[in-house]
Amino acid sequence: MFPMKAVLVPVLVSLLLLGLGCVGPGGVSLRADGSPGPQPCSEKALEAMRILRLRPGDSASLVIDANQSSQSPVTLSDGPVERFITGGLGYLSPLTRMYGQIWTSGPNVIIRYYEARPLDGDPIPICAVARLGRGGLQKKAGSRSGVAVVDFARASLFIVDSFR
Repeated sequence: MFPMKAVLVPVLVSLLLLGLGCVGPGGVSLRADGSPGPQPCSEKALEAMRILRLRPGDSASLVIDANQSSQSPVTLSDGPVERFITGGLGYLSPLTRMYGQIWTSGPNVIIRYYEARPLDGDPIPICAVARLGRGGLQKKAGSRSGVAVVDFARASLFIVDSFR
């Protein structure tokens, strides 16, 4: 017969780790609903945004998915994503590519951007999110696990100083 400690200790450790939250792509902690938790912007991104004179709240129009730019609704999957802005944003010109990560597990689709790639320049670290007018990108009812359908092919990109 197994001693109770041999079974109980691993179970308690597992429960403790679950209470602290899971860790998702890029070391981002996940909330209970699978959406990403708070995450600070890197010092490099904050410095680059200062140099580019990008401040929290600055925004530009954004195509939700460069591969589905003329579709509506748009189907999004968990994982890396490539987008492009359709208007200028500070020193970033239209068609600047934005690279980030999508999470579809919570009530809204969460898209965080970590890098901008201007057409004529090197990659730039950045912190930005995609939103619609009232906040998040609400997914349509019936979206299956790991995939979300959203009504619009366009949204707004907003500069942030941390992800909340």
